[in-house]
Amino acid sequence: MSIFARPHYTSDVTQFIQKLKADKPSLEKEQREGRSLLWDKQIDREFQARADAAEVPQQPYVYQTRSDHV
Repeated sequence: MSIFARPHYTSDVTQFIQKLKADKPSLEKEQREGRSLLWDKQIDREFQARADAAEVPQQPYVYQTRSDHV
């Protein structure tokens, strides 16, 4: 046995997650389904390029409507 060996330690958080997964085996599948609703999307690159090209540049100071004020 090594002098650096430690007894097996499992944190409270790890124990909680392991118990949660054991109690509800479908949890990871449900998480993947939820992620796919918001994040895993196909990007239409042509539409994105058109949207970027159609963007109107913003003025440096948005509340200034006329540039002849001094």
